[in-house]
Order: sequence, then C-alpha cells, then structure tokens
Amino acid sequence: MEDFQALVEAIHDRGMKCIIDVVYNHTAPDSWLREHHPEWFYRKPDGSFGNHVGDWWDVIDLDYSHRELWDYQIETLKMWAEIVDGFRCDVATMVPLAFWLEARKQVEAVRPGCLWLAESVEPEFICALREQGLWASSDSEIYQAFDMAYDYDIWGEYTKALTGEGTLQAYLDRVNLQEAIYPANYVKLRCLENHDRIRAAALIPDERALRCWTAFAYFQKGVTLIYNGQEVCCEHRPSLFDRDTVPWNTGRDLSGLMRRLYAIRQDLLMKDGAYSVRAAGHDDVIVAEHRCGGERLIGLFAAKGQACSVKADVHDGRYVNLIDGQSVAAEQGVVMLRGEPVIIRIEG
Repeated sequence: MEDFQALVEAIHDRGMKCIIDVVYNHTAPDSWLREHHPEWFYRKPDGSFGNHVGDWWDVIDLDYSHRELWDYQIETLKMWAEIVDGFRCDVATMVPLAFWLEARKQVEAVRPGCLWLAESVEPEFICALREQGLWASSDSEIYQAFDMAYDYDIWGEYTKALTGEGTLQAYLDRVNLQEAIYPANYVKLRCLENHDRIRAAALIPDERALRCWTAFAYFQKGVTLIYNGQEVCCEHRPSLFDRDTVPWNTGRDLSGLMRRLYAIRQDLLMKDGAYSVRAAGHDDVIVAEHRCGGERLIGLFAAKGQACSVKADVHDGRYVNLIDGQSVAAEQGVVMLRGEPVIIRIEG
C-alpha cells in the first residue's frame, strides 16, 4: 500500500490524475470473497459457482440481490477514493444501475468530483444478456451514474470500415447518432485499440493512414484513450494472464504527433462546440467539425492514407495545419490532402 500511495503521489506531482480498475461483476474462483462470503455469488442450477457468460472461464459472478454485498463493495470504493481520483468500472453494464447510483452518491462525500468511467458493451451483448433475463444497462442508462463510457456501441462499424466489410459513412453515421441519443454532456472514451481489441497498428498497417486515424481519435468529441505501446505502433496485443512486456524498440514513434494533438485538444471548441462528421472523397476521407458561435475546428483525415482532394466548407485561401504548421490551400471549396492529417481553425 505504501508503494501504491507513493505512485499516486508521483502521478499527482506531474499534474495527472490516477484512476484504478474495479471489477465488481465477478471475481476469481479463489478470491477472498469467494472464501469468506460464498452466499454473495451466483450459483448454477446444480448449485456450483459459475458465471452468466460462458467463455469467461476464469471468473465467477457476484449476485447483487444481497444488500450486504452492496455495502461491502461501496466501502471498498470509499477506501480507494481516499487515495485515487476515480474508477474504471469493468463490465459496468452487468452490475445493477441502482448500485452504481448509490456508490457514486456515497463516494462523492469522500472524493468530491470523483471520475467514473464505465466499460459499457456492444449492443449485441446487451441484447444477449437481456434474452437471458439478466440486467444490462444501455449506454443511455449508464450516463445516469457515470461521467464517461466506452465507445463499444459503434465499435462494430469502426472495425468493418477498416476491414472493408462496411463503409466509412456507415461508421460515421453511428458517430453522429450519438449526438442525438445521449445526454448533451455525454463523454465517450475514444480509442483505436485497448487490452481487449486488436492493435491499431495491426488493423491499420499503412503508416500515413495510422497517423490519420490517430489524429481523428484525438479530434473526436470525448476523451482519448492511448493504450500502452500504441505510441510506438505495437502490433502484438499483450496477454491478459502472463507477463508480456511492451517492446519499445519498434523503430516507429507516434508520441510527437500525440503531443501536438493533445495541445490542439485544449481548444475550448473541443469541449463546448457542436460536433459532426461525414465521409467524403469517395468514402476515403473523414471530415469532422467542432463549431460554436461562428468559430470552427475542421479536421480532414485520409482514412486510407492516400493523397486526394476533398470538398470542405471553407473559403478559398491558405490555412495553417495546426498539427505540423504546414500551409493548406483551398480552392473552389476543395482542399488537397497529402495523405497526412489536417486540422485547421476558422475564426468567426
């Protein structure tokens, strides 16, 4: 515990916050809770311990019909909230929303402004759980208790757009739909990869295309997740169960680009502006925009990393690409792209 507290202090000294992963839907079969409170666990028809998702062979599910379990879990959250700034809640969708609402209320007294990130799940998974008669929160419900939620509601369209099974416009249509079906202040965790998904560098092998998708991830409305090793374009996804360290000597490095994109993200338009996206250039270019009061941030991202021209709602003239400082020309509403990401700011 002393080591952990020293780590969190060092994080705070660097102007950062620390959130920890809490797994409250299930435990390991040999967990402390399993040994001391077996009555708090789900039992299969034969009376043995088990879980509701068959391929999660390594865990057993908790049963939230026991109010004593609520009290215990909330006490652990309050204990950690004395140290950390927030929680990433594993498969939060499967834990009753009423529990999260009560937990948030009590934790707020210990850590005002505590950050709550929900690992929400795919729509297909929600439907499959509900077919079993199980609790499964939609993302709209999740936002009652959480500040942020995963982007899994549109993950299927994202991967299909990259593999050619779907279109870029179909994916971007789903991004636009989020603006209408979630609360006005919704925050999505935007990522190209994470511990459960294929690496972005493996899914997007073209170097320029990867830089464009990385820039788009930063440009999107919400919060950007960078998974360890993504900045050096790792293609191997680490094991969840074995020591599997990041190979930092890949010879590739996106960290400079990420630093520049992070600086652009500080623009208040990213926080307060309306957001929309569309596909252009024969479905090969993402055109995204944050706008408020006549001011606009426009992002142009070549999804395949190819040089092309794209129609954009800009006046003719020359603009500065905020990413690299290069000049970008617009003529008759058409912008020429070199296959690299472009972000320009237009004043009101």
